Amino acid sequence: MQTEARVGVVVDGGQRDGCERKFVHQQQQSIHRQAQIGTFSQLLAGGIAGAVSKTCTAPLARLTILFQVQGMHSDVATLKKASIWREASRIVNEEGIRAFWKGNLVTIAHRLPYSSVSFYSYERYKNLLQSVPGLENSSDNIGAHLFVRLVGGFLAGITAATATYPLDLVRTRLAAQTNVIYYRGIWHALCTIRKDERIFGLYKGLGATLLSVGPNIAISFSVYETLRSQWQSQRPHDSNVMVSLACGSLAGIASSSAIFPLDLVRRRMQLEGAGGQARVYSTGLLGTFAQIIRTEGWRGLYRGIVPEYYKVVPSVGIVFMTYETMKILLSSYPSKD
Repeated sequence: MQTEARVGVVVDGGQRDGCERKFVHQQQQSIHRQAQIGTFSQLLAGGIAGAVSKTCTAPLARLTILFQVQGMHSDVATLKKASIWREASRIVNEEGIRAFWKGNLVTIAHRLPYSSVSFYSYERYKNLLQSVPGLENSSDNIGAHLFVRLVGGFLAGITAATATYPLDLVRTRLAAQTNVIYYRGIWHALCTIRKDERIFGLYKGLGATLLSVGPNIAISFSVYETLRSQWQSQRPHDSNVMVSLACGSLAGIASSSAIFPLDLVRRRMQLEGAGGQARVYSTGLLGTFAQIIRTEGWRGLYRGIVPEYYKVVPSVGIVFMTYETMKILLSSYPSKD
């Protein structure tokens, strides 16, 4: 993330003596120089950050997906008995430990370009927005600064999600498979979906995805940068790695809480017709929302939120921590961009 705002906050605060201000200013300038990496390095840093994060939290991600889709083909009695530990035990007993990483290869195949595009485009959109009249000095205006972060994150999320959506849909379907294996891998899933549901089947649920991913990235990136700026202005000696991990975790909780219902609807729309099963929802995005509320109550929109929280705290924390660390490491290599 860019650090111009952090430098301004620390130096202009006037709360420390001259020596400490000078030290903090030099430290922040050093961090800023580290952040100046080329296009390829930035894309690589974002991709690695996403892949590492998703691999570490794959078991919880699969549990979340299984809970989200339970209401599609389960009765009320079955839903009431559902629990994280029961589902985790079932996976271990019936599918084995490795099943927690089912679909992780396609997750990485999706997350590498998705994370690369989201981080890279976020920085580019921010630079573009800061060239708009009235937003040039956004670091001096809290409202403008927050607007740039939110809009930049929103546009970055839409860009990344649209570019990599077919892989996201395949990842969901592979992870949702239990004992019956309908899709044998990434390429087989892509070909089968295209054959069974035509080319538009690869973009099923894209509308719900864009509605959830845009705000998700906007909230996540803006909360992360705001918290990190404030933290480093108050405690400049703290480890950058630990600050990134903590602020990223809090940002993940904030964004996940806000968009979880949309994410649940997106998952269910992606699984419509999967494996030849009968369609459950046929009334579009709003109709799906209404049907879930009618059949499962308002709580149905938050089915799977507990494993989501378990997942999102380390996941988003790890992705930001890894991204910042990779930028520092890659900055030591000369850039040709």
